[in-house]
Amino acid sequence: MTTAVVAPAKVSDFYCHQAIPGLVEIERVMETDRVLAFHHTKPSHPVHIVVVPKEHIPSLVDLGDGGPELLAEIMDVVAKVADQVREKHGAASVTTNLGLYQESKHLHWHVYHRGETDEQIREMYGHGDN
Repeated sequence: MTTAVVAPAKVSDFYCHQAIPGLVEIERVMETDRVLAFHHTKPSHPVHIVVVPKEHIPSLVDLGDGGPELLAEIMDVVAKVADQVREKHGAASVTTNLGLYQESKHLHWHVYHRGETDEQIREMYGHGDN
C-alpha cells in the first residue's frame, strides 16, 4: 500500500508577503512603527481601508507573539481611521474575520463606508443617534 504525500496547507498572507514589504502599490492612510492602514487593493465598498499589524499575527483569537499590547496599538489605529471615515462620510463599519471568513491568515481589520445616504442609513438602522 502506498501512502499519498499531502502537502501542507498553503497559508495566504497577502499583508506580510506583498503589502507590507511594498511588492504591491498601496495608498497609505495612517502608519505607526507597528501598524499600517491603507486603502484596500480590491475594495468591496466605496471607502474600504484595511488596518494590519506589520508583524505576522494570525488572527484576533491567535495573537501569536504580538500579545495584548500590539492588539491595543492596532485598535488605536482602527479607532482613529474609523473616526476619520465617520467624520467624512457620516458612518463607518469596522470588522475582522475568523476561520473560513478570514481569507488572508493575518489579523486585519476592515474600516469601511458602504456608500448609503444618511437617509438610507437611518431607515435601515433607526434614529438612535438623534
